[in-house]
Amino acid sequence: MVLPFQNISGDPEQEYFADGMVEEITTAIARLPWLFVIARNSAFTYKGNAVDVKQVAQELGVRYVLEGSVRKAGNRVRITGQLIDTATSAHIWADRFDGALDDIFDLQDQVASSVAAAIEPKLRQSEIDLAVRKPTDSLNAYDLYLRALAHFNRWSDEGFAEAVALARRALAIDPSYAPAAAMVGWYRTLQYIHGWGSLSGDDIAEAILLSRQTLEAASDDPDTVWQAGYTLFLLASEASVAEAMLDRAVTLNPNAAMAWNAKGNLLALRNRPDAAIEALERARRLSPNDPNVYWNALSTAIAHLAARRFDEAIEWADRALHDQPRFITAMRVKTAAFAHLGRLDEARAELGRVLAIDPRSTIARYRAMLGSSVAPKLFELIEVGLRRAGLREE
Repeated sequence: MVLPFQNISGDPEQEYFADGMVEEITTAIARLPWLFVIARNSAFTYKGNAVDVKQVAQELGVRYVLEGSVRKAGNRVRITGQLIDTATSAHIWADRFDGALDDIFDLQDQVASSVAAAIEPKLRQSEIDLAVRKPTDSLNAYDLYLRALAHFNRWSDEGFAEAVALARRALAIDPSYAPAAAMVGWYRTLQYIHGWGSLSGDDIAEAILLSRQTLEAASDDPDTVWQAGYTLFLLASEASVAEAMLDRAVTLNPNAAMAWNAKGNLLALRNRPDAAIEALERARRLSPNDPNVYWNALSTAIAHLAARRFDEAIEWADRALHDQPRFITAMRVKTAAFAHLGRLDEARAELGRVLAIDPRSTIARYRAMLGSSVAPKLFELIEVGLRRAGLREE
């Protein structure tokens, strides 16, 4: 829930501004479909009173409380916010925002968007940690889903396999649980493009089927919409359907950084680098400390590669690899970029790292995986680079 922001400016005329902040932030956070958000009217019953967050949690049945303050000096305003886990009294997120009062409503929108986007990954990680600590006999579909997210963050063949298994267990408990269905498709897609696991035709068919079912059952959940759409992009080569779904996801929740990341990745792979970079920059602004920042960096590297800015592509691929050293897709981008710059020794060394992770890599296998999804000009650019670095044909 969002408590009324305290007006510590000493200016009674700013009371409406503090109240407006609560309205805007509550509305923005309520767009996150996996959160239960107490309505503004209930939160405002605490206005003007000293608040014990644990008491508030008990009275309203919430786990997290967002509180903050507004301070005005001249034409400047400072807004602070902090997110508290009421069970432990731990502060799991805090930030401040400074701006001018020339346009109050734009500032309110900016702060609300920033707060919603910033706390989403923090809340999700907090819930993941809580699920991991639970005894196994207390698991339900949502707990299994969160545990799957924790295994995904290990970023390994074994981690992805365990994540898929947990998501499928969640579906066994609740076959209509769309987030778990979308997760299976999304993780299968990542296994596929990394060469992790021996995916059968049935595995891929299941991922595609679950993604289609997800879009039918949960068309208003931005996370499931973008995951299902992206799966159909890479596993079923349905670029136009995927782009429409990603557009829908960011319309449903303009603060969904991961949806903007997916949109930027798709645009980059479809050889639209300028639009891709715009979407990816928006994702970074929304969630600058996102635990999935490596995906944003990779997609930015692909966009620069598409624009033949090879030095920038290497720089962004390195950023991705800094956070995910086993990110084989970023290694492929680096290999191709080095080759096009004529830095063949470095290209061969990077290709060696690719082959150490996926010894089965060949030009033919790469073409079979992504040739029908990546725009032809970009695919040719990557293929030529990999071939110059020495990747075998078959």
